[in-house]
Amino acid sequence: MIIDKDGNVTVITQEKASVFELIKKLDVVYNRYKNDNIIISLTSLKAIPLEEVIEFLQLSNTHRKAKHSFVIVSDKVNLDEMPDEILVVPTIKEAYDIIEMEEMERDLGF
Repeated sequence: MIIDKDGNVTVITQEKASVFELIKKLDVVYNRYKNDNIIISLTSLKAIPLEEVIEFLQLSNTHRKAKHSFVIVSDKVNLDEMPDEILVVPTIKEAYDIIEMEEMERDLGF
């Protein structure tokens, strides 16, 4: 797990281990990053089934309720299968764009 901080955005990249291992690690370090917008980059992993992406749902919901963005990046998932409750985009650029839009919405009171 590689963690990069860029202003109020923390990018967490998973290189080798499984999604389940990443979620366990995130639970341990979450308090350090709970006030940042979080991007989870899974671009180096092989195809990721819907069941594994859904494992992020609880963490995503908790983070979004606290008025912070939580975006998963993977170009190896079927975006049509993803539930609306979790944000999955194919590129890091799109993740930053989502965060920028959500911050504008929060600033406007939405």
